[in-house]
Amino acid sequence: MAERIILGIDPGTTIMGFGLIKVEKNQMHFLQLNELQLSKYSDHYVKLKLIYDRTIELIETFHPDEIAIEAPFFGKNVQSMLKLGRAQGVAMAAGLSRDIPITEYSPKKIKMAITGNGNASKEQVAKMLQSLLRFKELPKNLDSTDGLAAAVCHFFNAGKGGDQKKYTGWKAFVSQNPGKVK
Repeated sequence: MAERIILGIDPGTTIMGFGLIKVEKNQMHFLQLNELQLSKYSDHYVKLKLIYDRTIELIETFHPDEIAIEAPFFGKNVQSMLKLGRAQGVAMAAGLSRDIPITEYSPKKIKMAITGNGNASKEQVAKMLQSLLRFKELPKNLDSTDGLAAAVCHFFNAGKGGDQKKYTGWKAFVSQNPGKVK
């Protein structure tokens, strides 16, 4: 594919960060980074609908060829993990509904791809992205650079194996996750 657009998503129920890059002749070009603010909504289901709607809007506006999404990291708070997993699932469902291939990357893998250090801080990742993609200002919240980092990680990992999971549609998701579907 000579030209492709990659949408990167950092799912969250307080802030969903996202970034887009265009790849032309194996060169990355910055398109956008932004965030969806969800903290003003108290209803978790309203937040999930907004995540789905915004992801569909991004798909319809930018027509990404691929989606890279940050996988939830495992924390101690089960309720937070459940909410984060739902946010990720809703964003994935939006992409799957449009038959866009989705690849999931662990936070450590994304940080490693961008900075060479799997334990890098959000600030280090953001600064490296700013240097790589030459955008002027860093956002106040770094959730949007986390979404952009997922897209850049996907570009760097194109065609390579690794710990990422790929889904090309509902059939692929169901076949790769038999325990999650009844």
